[in-house]
Amino acid sequence: MGRKNKPLPLLEGVTIEAVAAEGKCLLHWNDMVVFVPWCVPGDVCDVQIRRKKHSFAEGEVVRFIEYSKVRATPFCQHFGVCGGCKWQNLPYEEQLRAKQQQVFDQLHRIGKIELPEFRPILGSVKTQEYRNKLDFGCANKRYLTKEQFAREEANSTLSPQHTSLKDHPAIGFHITGAFDKILPIEKCWLMDDLHNQIRNEVLDYALQHGLSFFDLRAQVGLLRDVIIRNSASGEWLVIVQFHYDETGGEQEALGLLQHLADTFPQITSLMYLDNQKCNDTIGDQDILLFKGRDHIFELMEDLRFKVGPKSFYQTNTEQAYHLYQVARDFAGLTGQELVYDLYTGTGTIANFVARRARKVIGIEYVPEAIEDAKVNSEINGIGNTLFYAGDMKDILTDDFIAEHGRPDVIITDPPRAGMHPDVVKTILRAAPQRIVYVSCNPATQARDLQLLDEAYRVAEVQPVDMFPHTPHVENVVLLSAKKC
Repeated sequence: MGRKNKPLPLLEGVTIEAVAAEGKCLLHWNDMVVFVPWCVPGDVCDVQIRRKKHSFAEGEVVRFIEYSKVRATPFCQHFGVCGGCKWQNLPYEEQLRAKQQQVFDQLHRIGKIELPEFRPILGSVKTQEYRNKLDFGCANKRYLTKEQFAREEANSTLSPQHTSLKDHPAIGFHITGAFDKILPIEKCWLMDDLHNQIRNEVLDYALQHGLSFFDLRAQVGLLRDVIIRNSASGEWLVIVQFHYDETGGEQEALGLLQHLADTFPQITSLMYLDNQKCNDTIGDQDILLFKGRDHIFELMEDLRFKVGPKSFYQTNTEQAYHLYQVARDFAGLTGQELVYDLYTGTGTIANFVARRARKVIGIEYVPEAIEDAKVNSEINGIGNTLFYAGDMKDILTDDFIAEHGRPDVIITDPPRAGMHPDVVKTILRAAPQRIVYVSCNPATQARDLQLLDEAYRVAEVQPVDMFPHTPHVENVVLLSAKKC
């Protein structure tokens, strides 16, 4: 006979103490830290422990007794279910304070190196409609909230003929822990409202014309994913991802695309693809053009940047300008420097700093992005850039540096995983005078700073908020070579 697990406790009348990582808050109980989502410091509530480990526990608020004075009213109807904007209940100035502290804690705790006084975080110009890209999944089964699920259970008991809401198709966001279900989104506040109109029109058309929605488990169904991008130039790019089967589906797909083209003349780039893979990534897929150009243009200062369907571009356009201003200022360029721009993407930073440098060399993994980077230099009349595509640790080698010259400045903007140890070693051997490290993950940045500490000191730290209402934060660090 198996042992029964001891029931997990209900903590009654506890006070939420502080903001924690990943958009959660925390409290202390029995010498243990308890992490709790969807609350703010100062809330008094009952917390049900859902998971208990040796050094921490995870809980859920089951009743609010008294709301904190440090609390904002969420503006989105999907708050509390959609995981995208976990801090809508936290005033923006408190979000900035928490992000500043997050950068400070991670650089000190993980980096364990000497650090200067941090600059105050740069808040986002916009806190709503600030994104230029959103990706919506399509599924034949929608995600149900706890309240909806309870109603479904009651209705199915009362009426055997009841058609379950969970079997209704949806377009929206994936929910953690429910990979094959989609939370239907009626209105998202993160992007210009036209994106809501486009997404909802796709849903309405699909339902009216009997288009099937993708079943991730069975790998069947036509309508799979919708990507929407816009730019400061007023252009819109829409990519609809389909999944054709043995009986076809192409004519139904083209019918939807024509409807979108007729309904939304604002769409300047309408594209599509047939993805037969098990996942929705499009980097290795052939993307077809249905209407307009296969790209849009983004604007920054007096520069124009080509952004294609596979291109990476910072998703907060206005704040990206301030982020890159910080990087350019930290680089301290006089016009004489050779600059290496690592993880250059579509060459945004490389072209942004090129007019203040002697030469800029950009390296990026995605070949399509490098082709866009070259075009971006050409259309802006910039002739002192070179771009190379390939894995960073394979391209950035001692031989590469010997061929192209030792950089005076390195600007690096790696993905969330940070830099490969081999890349860090090559940078140390290259010995630039300054390194500007732009990061979307201060934890891995701190790890890399520790590796660079043998030859560089941290001279400046500038946190930048790119994603209001989320716990994510960018950070720019200036490293200066230590004197021998």
